[in-house]
Formats: sequence, structure tokens, C-alpha cells
Amino acid sequence: MSFVDGVVNVLPRPLAEIAFRHHELIKFAIVGGITFVIDSGIFYFLKLTVLTEKPVTAKIISGVIAVIASYILNREWSFRNRGGRERHHEAFLFFAVSGVGVVLSFLPLWVSSYVFDLRVPDVSLMVENIADFISAFIIGNLLQMAFRFWAMRRWVFPDEMNQLVEEFEDEFLFEEEQLGHS
Repeated sequence: MSFVDGVVNVLPRPLAEIAFRHHELIKFAIVGGITFVIDSGIFYFLKLTVLTEKPVTAKIISGVIAVIASYILNREWSFRNRGGRERHHEAFLFFAVSGVGVVLSFLPLWVSSYVFDLRVPDVSLMVENIADFISAFIIGNLLQMAFRFWAMRRWVFPDEMNQLVEEFEDEFLFEEEQLGHS
């Protein structure tokens, strides 16, 4: 029994049913929280030390490291019961989808930094850091999280069994319809 299963088991029945129905989303969100800490920790370390003049570069580096951690955690935990693809195909799809996610996460930071010029000396260091946090970690992460969850379930870790059942049902209904028209 996993940690999440243990928590779900102590919830009141209506909440437990909702949590059970959305267990992948909950696990995906937990992985997102963990990778958020990794991403923001590395970003601020780089931005405040060796990449003070290059916040987008710092965000790309931190995002790539967080994506690697995300693949491992999502593959082995969030979507463990999905898939069926060969690992190299799955990994390629994961990193392609995550690459789009990294772009979605740094685009608001780029706009904030280079379109609105929310950088020192045009604004104070406090305003710059608040703008960076809101644009990169709130707006950017919400954009990429929504896209990645949808894309992971659709392409990277598809529910192969449900797809086969749907295809079978469609074929069965088609044959039934053809027999009814004969």
C-alpha cells in the first residue's frame, strides 16, 4: 500500500471516492510539488550566484533537471500502471512533451524580463524576484502542468487496455449496425 493509498483510506467516503477516481492526478500533483522544489531551488541558486544576468538560462537548466526527476517519479509512481511502450519510445515522448512544458514554463519569465523589463536596474531587486517568481513559477508552471498532465495521459503513458476496449466496442457496434441494415 502506497502513502497516497493510506491517506485515501482514512478520508471520509465521499472524499475517498473522489480521490480514488483522480489518483493519477493526485500523484502527478505530488510529483509536481517535489519537482517544483527541485526546480525553484536550482533556479534561485543559479540566479543568485553564477547566472545573475541570465535568469532564462537559469530557468532552462533548473527546468531540465526537474524534468529528469519528473520522468523517474512519474514513470515509477504516478503512471506505473499505464504504458506498454518500449522504454526508449516512452522516454522520447516524455522528454518531447516535457520540452514543450519547459518552453511553456519559461515564456512568461521571458516576457516579464525582456518585454516588460522587470530587471534590475529598471526595478528593485525585490520587484524583479517577485516578478520572476510569479511569471516562472506560478503562471509558467500552471501552463506547463496542465499541458503535461493532458499530454502524459494521452501520448506518453496511455491507458492501453481502455483503448483496446474502446476499439473493440466501436468495432462491435459497427458490426451490429451493419447486421441491422442488412
